[in-house]
Amino acid sequence: MINTKTAIQQARIYIYELDNCAREFGFKADEGWKLNVLSDAEKVAIEKQYHPVISVKALPEALSEIFNLVKDALSRVKSNITNPMKPESLSAQGLQYLVAYNPERMR
Repeated sequence: MINTKTAIQQARIYIYELDNCAREFGFKADEGWKLNVLSDAEKVAIEKQYHPVISVKALPEALSEIFNLVKDALSRVKSNITNPMKPESLSAQGLQYLVAYNPERMR
């Protein structure tokens, strides 16, 4: 069982990184993050196609909780949230990364 306090802390750090990255790259008010839970190969493909990409690796039990916390925080601002999931399906599909990128910013 994942420690909820740790998941909350990881989600806050991730949201902080997203906010800093958006400021650094000059995101406009109408730009947002697309949030996905991906496998290692999918993450590499996204990193080759888009810039900036912010990712974090977590255990499947923690990943779903972190995803939900980040999704809730980002839904208060404009963002494109995709890939709804259940914790039990994450490990079966090999999903281990929470990845955020802006689909309008190609490399």
